Amino acid sequence: MLLSRSWRAVSVLLSEGLSPAWKQTRNHAAAARLDLRGIYPPIATPFTPQEDVDFQKLEENLQKYAKIPFRGLVVQGSNGEYPFLTEEERVEVVKAVRRSLPADKLLMAGSGCESTKATIQLTQKMASAGADAVLVVTPCFYKGKMNSPALVQHFTKVADNSPVPVVLYSVPANTGLELPLDAVMGLSEHPNILGLKDSGGDITQIGLIVHKTKTQDFQVLAGSAGFLMAAYSVGAVGGVCALANVLGREVCELEHLCVSGRLEEARALQQRLIEPNAAVTRKLGVPALKQAMEWFGFHGGACRSPLQPLTEAETQQLRRDFCSNGWLKENVTKLASHTGEASLAWFHPGSLVLIMKRSLVVSLQTD
Repeated sequence: MLLSRSWRAVSVLLSEGLSPAWKQTRNHAAAARLDLRGIYPPIATPFTPQEDVDFQKLEENLQKYAKIPFRGLVVQGSNGEYPFLTEEERVEVVKAVRRSLPADKLLMAGSGCESTKATIQLTQKMASAGADAVLVVTPCFYKGKMNSPALVQHFTKVADNSPVPVVLYSVPANTGLELPLDAVMGLSEHPNILGLKDSGGDITQIGLIVHKTKTQDFQVLAGSAGFLMAAYSVGAVGGVCALANVLGREVCELEHLCVSGRLEEARALQQRLIEPNAAVTRKLGVPALKQAMEWFGFHGGACRSPLQPLTEAETQQLRRDFCSNGWLKENVTKLASHTGEASLAWFHPGSLVLIMKRSLVVSLQTD
């Protein structure tokens, strides 16, 4: 997609305090915009015991995800452990997903780096690898200097040089930096900036972004299943939700209930998703997401160092957050064993997945 380089004249915007100085007419190439509506899991990256990318297990996960009504997949987002992968690995993972992904599913690839130059280079490689759009996180190492003018200049240069549409990515929990509203408003007018993934969870901010960009073809995605219904209520068009790696059908069902106006059912489902979502995101993070994936029949496995596996106490907390909301049923039965140990089994309601863990049983809970 060849876009007007008039957007490089960012100095006008920077010198005028980010007022709407980019009153440009969208060109024909930018008019046919991707429709982002729907749910995207930010897929995890499986590793071998030697911490190499396990492409076989990745493919097996992709085959299972193909049966869930996702709009597409986000590859090399935060839950894909992208900061721990080399550039070559990041591109190879995107290529592998593109080969497996059905043609009607969108592939959004994370291409954010700390420098503008590196982000442009990786963005172009991701496009060549088959990405339909790129997800570009805010640079944050020098976060004290990442004010609105710096961020506008960064994203503008990336969008000017990207062969595919750009989605802005604000994730303050990881970056310590929220993409300012004035920057989003200005960037929304760029013909190659498609939308924003907002993981901050401030619904008033999300609603204000939707309101302030409503004259643009700008699409906002909720960055978490924990506030998906609330985000839809203020105008978001979809979600990039870590929990969808585990409860994909359920998160898609919540989307369906929201857009079809079945609010009572949506509210009940949303409430049951809040605790497990928090557990695999802000509370326990990627190690918890990968552990939960194992319980639900996907390949999660260990994280790449220096991320550590969950402690036993954290695993128990994670299990409680899923069990107490009805997503796992915990049954303990004595099995014939010469060791005299018991086996603990967790069942995902509605599936044939059975996860066994050998352990000594202190107390028994049965349904």
